[in-house]
Amino acid sequence: MLLDIFLTFLLIGFVSFGGGYAIIPMIELEVTRHGWMTSQELIDVIAVAGMSPGPIATNTAVFIGFHTAGLPGAITAAVAITIPSVLIVLIIAAFFYKLNEITVVQSAFYGLRPVVTALIIFAAYSFALSNGLFSISKETLIGGLLFLFCLFALMKFKWHPALIILIAGLAGIVLY
Repeated sequence: MLLDIFLTFLLIGFVSFGGGYAIIPMIELEVTRHGWMTSQELIDVIAVAGMSPGPIATNTAVFIGFHTAGLPGAITAAVAITIPSVLIVLIIAAFFYKLNEITVVQSAFYGLRPVVTALIIFAAYSFALSNGLFSISKETLIGGLLFLFCLFALMKFKWHPALIILIAGLAGIVLY
């Protein structure tokens, strides 16, 4: 089991570009393929991982590893998902300024930007779909209004994301 966790999160770490929420579709694919969690459990894990300090991908890996194999699974998943980024960033850091002057490298970075954006939007769509946010109910109406409020507060008033998370959590307690 620990070897499966290690290899899975090592693979996720190597093939997932964009970090953050862009990595979620790959995690969802692998976790459901292995049967480690249901989609609903994963959504809950991602919500908590997103509110926790640190990178969401690492936090999610730790939660999944712990759920699957306890503390050894959590440590294994954290190490495995971190190894690729540490290695790649070390290599990039060594050559970044020289490579960044090469036109083809700049072009590759520009080409990756829309892909990362698409992955983030796809992750949001997948979670909205699996949470029933496209159905009509009292809960989805409240959730939609809460979403719009949070988005407005972030964009218009530049509220701190931690404050938004706190308000949304309190609203969830009161409204649901």
